[in-house]
Amino acid sequence: MRDLHSRSFMGVPCVKFFVSICCALLVIVLSSCSANIPAQRETQQGQEGELAVRYSVVCIIHGDGDYLYHDTSGTEYQADEEALAGVKKVVQNNPYAEVFVFHEQPRRHFLFLFPLHDGEFYYYRNGHLIAHESYRRNEDQSPFDSEVALYRRFRVDDQRDLLNVFLYCGHEIPEIGGTGYDKSYPDRTFTVHDLADALKSFTRHSGRFDLMVLSTCFGGTPFTIGTLGPYARYIIASPDNLHLSYFDLHSMERLDLGGRDEDVPAFAKRFAHQAFDRLTSNIQTAVSVAVYDVDRVQEYVRSVQKIYENTLTSVKGNAQSSAATVEHCDCADIPAYVLPTMSQGIDVFYRPARFGRTNRKQSHSGWECLKVREPHAAFSQTPDIAPK
Repeated sequence: MRDLHSRSFMGVPCVKFFVSICCALLVIVLSSCSANIPAQRETQQGQEGELAVRYSVVCIIHGDGDYLYHDTSGTEYQADEEALAGVKKVVQNNPYAEVFVFHEQPRRHFLFLFPLHDGEFYYYRNGHLIAHESYRRNEDQSPFDSEVALYRRFRVDDQRDLLNVFLYCGHEIPEIGGTGYDKSYPDRTFTVHDLADALKSFTRHSGRFDLMVLSTCFGGTPFTIGTLGPYARYIIASPDNLHLSYFDLHSMERLDLGGRDEDVPAFAKRFAHQAFDRLTSNIQTAVSVAVYDVDRVQEYVRSVQKIYENTLTSVKGNAQSSAATVEHCDCADIPAYVLPTMSQGIDVFYRPARFGRTNRKQSHSGWECLKVREPHAAFSQTPDIAPK
């Protein structure tokens, strides 16, 4: 009995120590969940502000989903991590730029109870990391409220004379519905209209981005270009499937643009061409990359707007419409979309698939549409749609 008592008495300090450690960990976790974590600043004296900022780049990388892909040798990659590495190379080689990077990550919990931050923010200026902090993507807010707040906190005050670039890397952005886009927030919706609302907040002072890059599948539709067009002068997008292989960012590693009117469209074409070359060397499926001069394509977008919206309404209202009855196709394959203005203001880089029923298609209009097939056709023909 004496020995048991002694052991129980000696165990009390151990229990207290264990409880203290748990409490300390809990305090750390709860503090890390605060929405106002101070930024980790790494500015060196004499470097910030040495060079005048000429370019402002905003990059949103969506990583809250399945982004695993393989190259031709079978090597596995996480596309969002590859995109982040590419952006960091852009930063290192652009001393005249400020760069905002938002990496949206899967939601995680400490001890299965306490939510951790699921966003990581980097702010670079003159090639140096100025701020780095984690943040929480609040499911009760609009999708990009946290990102917009951080952007406004760190941006260069006068945006009017800067060349502004916006990049979005992620899965196909839904045009309707949008539930389940974020794996961690299955009930939250995200659509093209939500991205447009964010762009409106990002461009409050600068008017429009000079260039927008949509590194997603099926970004080149009349609806998407029309909805995002008010916030960009030129848009680079793929009207086809990118198979999680993001656009190559090498062209942006040395921004040297003298003016908006001449250099931006020429740069956009160089970027698209290099991204196209990279994709065609790595994958066997169809590749299409297009540059949209937003002001010049507006006539065509307005001409087909009603037709496209009617199709979206049909897709939304038809309970049987799914991947089995709705497919993507070149708008040129639907007679109603073939108008004289179809090719106006658009440059297309296209290569057909190396195999399959589309390998004989030698051209693409640069516009992607939806085709709703009759239910009986869904069982007689397999749609040529790869997972995104």
